[in-house]
Amino acid sequence: MGSRSRARRVAAALGFAGLLCAVLGVIMIVMVPSIIKQQVLKNVRIDPSSLSFNMWKEIPVPFYLSVYFFDVVNPSEILQGQKPQVRERGPYVYREFRHKSNITFNDNDTVSFLEYRSFQFQPDKSRGLESDSIVMPNILVLSAAMMMENGPMSLKLIMTLAFSTLGERAFMNRTVSEIMWGYEDPLIHLVNKYFPNMFPFKGKFGLFAELNNSDSGLFTVFTGVKNFSRIHLVDKWNGVSKVNFWHSDQCNMINGTSGQMWAPFMTPESSLEFYSPEACRSMKLIYKEQEVFEGIPTFRFVAPNTLFANGSVYPPNEGFCPCRESGIQNVSTCRFNAPLFLSHPHFYNADPVLAEAVSGLHPNPEEHSLFLDIHPVTGIPMNCSVKLQLSLYIKSVKGIGQTGKIEPVILPLMWFGESGAMEGETLQTFYTQLVLMPKVLHYAQYVLLALGCVLLLIPIVYQIRSQEKCYLFWSSSKKGSKDKEAIQAYSESLMTSAPKGTVLQEARL
Repeated sequence: MGSRSRARRVAAALGFAGLLCAVLGVIMIVMVPSIIKQQVLKNVRIDPSSLSFNMWKEIPVPFYLSVYFFDVVNPSEILQGQKPQVRERGPYVYREFRHKSNITFNDNDTVSFLEYRSFQFQPDKSRGLESDSIVMPNILVLSAAMMMENGPMSLKLIMTLAFSTLGERAFMNRTVSEIMWGYEDPLIHLVNKYFPNMFPFKGKFGLFAELNNSDSGLFTVFTGVKNFSRIHLVDKWNGVSKVNFWHSDQCNMINGTSGQMWAPFMTPESSLEFYSPEACRSMKLIYKEQEVFEGIPTFRFVAPNTLFANGSVYPPNEGFCPCRESGIQNVSTCRFNAPLFLSHPHFYNADPVLAEAVSGLHPNPEEHSLFLDIHPVTGIPMNCSVKLQLSLYIKSVKGIGQTGKIEPVILPLMWFGESGAMEGETLQTFYTQLVLMPKVLHYAQYVLLALGCVLLLIPIVYQIRSQEKCYLFWSSSKKGSKDKEAIQAYSESLMTSAPKGTVLQEARL
């Protein structure tokens, strides 16, 4: 009796535990996705209390700037009208440090900030030294010549004389350090003396001189605290909501984010838009495929074929014109009218005639395409590689002797790639909190539901088996009583003497 009572209590306890597990599993299935969503929304917004705020303020991902130069092999022949020949030199790798300052939260759910950048040369990652010499087009001379193409002949002759006096030539031999961070040029001093507002720079001239130890402009972006639908989107840049470099409102629009974080919960239909101060325009990347970075699921976004397409191939880009061949963008309007062009490296994804016009170019998607790998749940970049090329349009300008007989050509100057990948403790923390824990919760809810169902079966099975045993016991008890009564009656009849006249018969089996 005691063992049956104990078994009944154990079965009841297991059934109660199963009920709890099943209810908890159902609650988790219903509530966990909502809880995860709320936690993501809370922690990706720009707020000092969010987990991602310090990551946004001081980007923990190590960024590297890799620079490749196109060393001109035959400058004398180019001046005689021959096809340019270049050889790629590099990479010259720099560690890029970024930090935000002047962070100001505004009343309209936005935050304003300046992001400063500095660069440090990495000899161990580079193929060459900053002291290496590179032969390149003289951007100042050839740009000035192009600006004076339609000017009076007398002024061109004066310019030719001035160039000769200052020792300026169409091609120059400079070190990597000088090209990157600036060099003294007598032409700059002369122009700044007589035309003080012609050049935006007053000291040294270098392709990256304005980027080192400087900011990329005052960004004002939405924090997502009050209105999550606009999180990370740029409200204004340098106080304006659109630029005036281009010839259409669409091209002048400042769209997307500042290029560091995007809205969470992305789908393959999502796109990445961001404003690039270096390109003076907004850019849009499109979804390509799913990837996995260090165990973290990501979406890979790449540049569409239309990013640098000209207006005849892609009409919305008409505002970036005057255009030349498709695949290069004229950025002269935001680069002191110098005939500079932006494109993918080696004219990848551009009109083939551009690469064919210069010997030594070999475009291919593996080395020259750009991509961003984004964690779709949070909108945080995991791995990125943005690659762009800067080229100069050069040609012979009648009246300016330094240009010789140069045939019109878009001559690549250099290309660079900015790359960064989350690593170390930051990556481990991100994986644990945003990948591992949601995955554990996802499986735990179904395990609890299954376990609950199994435990609920135990008291049910016990009850069924108990009823069967009880039925068998009572059946056997009733049958035994009747047999006992029959045997007892038979025994008593045998013991009673028969009445007179009764004939006893022989018992037969």
